[in-house]
Amino acid sequence: MCKDRAAVYYGGGGIHTTDKMINTFHKKIPQSRVGLALGSGSARGWAHIGVIRALAEAGIRVDYVAGTSVGALVGAAYASGEIDTLKEVVLQLDWKQIVYFFDVVLPKSGLIDGEKVSVFIGNNVKKINIEDLPLPFCAVSTDLNTGNEVAMQDGDIIEAVRASISVPGIFTPVKKDDMILVDGGLINPVPVSAARDMGADFVIAVDLNHDIVGKKAPVLSHENMNSDKNRGKSFIEKNRLLNALNKRVRAIDIPTLTQVRQWAGMENALPNIFEVLVTSINIMETQITATNLKTDPPDILIQPNLGYLKFLEFNRAKEAIAEGYKEGREQIRRFCNCSGSQFRVHGSRLKNDEN
Repeated sequence: MCKDRAAVYYGGGGIHTTDKMINTFHKKIPQSRVGLALGSGSARGWAHIGVIRALAEAGIRVDYVAGTSVGALVGAAYASGEIDTLKEVVLQLDWKQIVYFFDVVLPKSGLIDGEKVSVFIGNNVKKINIEDLPLPFCAVSTDLNTGNEVAMQDGDIIEAVRASISVPGIFTPVKKDDMILVDGGLINPVPVSAARDMGADFVIAVDLNHDIVGKKAPVLSHENMNSDKNRGKSFIEKNRLLNALNKRVRAIDIPTLTQVRQWAGMENALPNIFEVLVTSINIMETQITATNLKTDPPDILIQPNLGYLKFLEFNRAKEAIAEGYKEGREQIRRFCNCSGSQFRVHGSRLKNDEN
């Protein structure tokens, strides 16, 4: 492995740290093997990119990466050395591109087939087996047959990530050997234990579920939409996204779906389906996360405040990345008891990323 893995894996041109920051961290954890546990969180998961930047800026060397759901996607890109590529791609996402990835199918085991998502994964990670990655990585999923956690540390990386992100009822599951694999968030939303099992004795964890239950997006009137252009734009794009997904479902001429629409008694049946499934999973994952973090707490816990971001809002990567960076930087600073001035960035690159 290279000496300064964090900087290399972020791509890190322009990132500089003071010797004091690096020395302080490594004095506190001498000879420790650092694990990074990236949690589930749908669209909030782009915050992981910002956290990884904060780690690189602090000169923190990561030895193992464990990811659940969207954390597995970002973790795979990180372990592949492709985190910069993923960042540039997600910053360009708009609602039309998001709709493209949602290939609605006959609803047997999920509303969305996920083939296009698999292509997206393949375009943003190295197409090699997990065991051949330059940085040890595992993707956490759940086996529906047994209820057991499955931490995939070898085999096809695209298949492993696709399994980990398979939200039940929304994405079709992945069949592997005798297992039926779905989202790892059902059993281990923030995979601290998986990182420890890989060999880490110091774990930095990112929890994106701590503030999502009961959090509602602000109601937007005509007046405050005019006064807050960013929120107004997000509100409009979200409606376009949901309308486009509704059209895809309406295009499937199946008697059962017609009956479901009549039973629902409204045109926007699809958003309600998504809301019921995702909100139910959010409640469960929040409770599991809180319990797991008490019984097996990480050494550094990073909790970006992104509860207002909804499941489909993958087009809001800019603010998610910025919040992940901000909270990551703050928690690292607290651990090291360093002032904010210990983080220095050459030129204005960081400023541009946050704005």
